[in-house]
Amino acid sequence: MKKIHGVHVHGAVIDQETRCKHYRLPEDIVAIKFKCCNTHYPCYKCHEEEADHPAEVWPEEEYNQQAILCGKCGTALTISAYMQCDSACPHCGSSFNPGCRLHSHLYFSR
Repeated sequence: MKKIHGVHVHGAVIDQETRCKHYRLPEDIVAIKFKCCNTHYPCYKCHEEEADHPAEVWPEEEYNQQAILCGKCGTALTISAYMQCDSACPHCGSSFNPGCRLHSHLYFSR
């Protein structure tokens, strides 16, 4: 666990921008608050390795929850804002990994 922008980010975090041992490209700079445990992790693999429970996805009716942390500037984004941001932080403009969309079903219902 590392404290990043005042938020405890759990899992195999390797730097102060929320990258982990699983995803460490320059654009891998988000941490996701998991609904099941109200805990931030860089990715689903970190949650699987550390948590003692299965992950739960956020239902659409809770997309107003601030569940995404930009690892570059520390802005907390709602799920809706994150899903509409076109792979860049709306606050600082830093690029997010567009490949994360491939895993969105592991975090968010559709």
